[in-house]
Amino acid sequence: MAELTSRQKKDFARTIYLNEELTHAEIAERVGVKRQTVSRWAGEGNWERYKVSITMTREEQLKNLYLQLAELNNAINGRPEGERFASTAESDTIAKITGSIKKMETDVGLADILSVFKSFVKWLRTYDMARSKEIVPLLDAYVKSKL
Repeated sequence: MAELTSRQKKDFARTIYLNEELTHAEIAERVGVKRQTVSRWAGEGNWERYKVSITMTREEQLKNLYLQLAELNNAINGRPEGERFASTAESDTIAKITGSIKKMETDVGLADILSVFKSFVKWLRTYDMARSKEIVPLLDAYVKSKL
């Protein structure tokens, strides 16, 4: 695999930071940079604030989208007969919400892959620590290839 660019290393470090509970030093070792570099990236990019904002699970986000869609449809259906149609703005909102739902239900993104890897590695560490140490670099290489 080709060497990662500085931008790819930064993106990989951010992905690890957001999805795992590791120190800056541990992230730096996995990415191949100095701890100070990861600390600087984290500070400049407000990684901690972003991590807090993404704590809502995919299921919670989907539930909220479905509730919003239901509210909008209820409002339209509550109008007098002959006026039960969506305005241009409502139609646009419905299209955006349904598009977001479809994307969330069908796309498997890097965050999903990392979530599965994290769960797998956690399980593997309790089952076979030595094997987990062999596999983590392979999983990292796969993630790097997707950046």
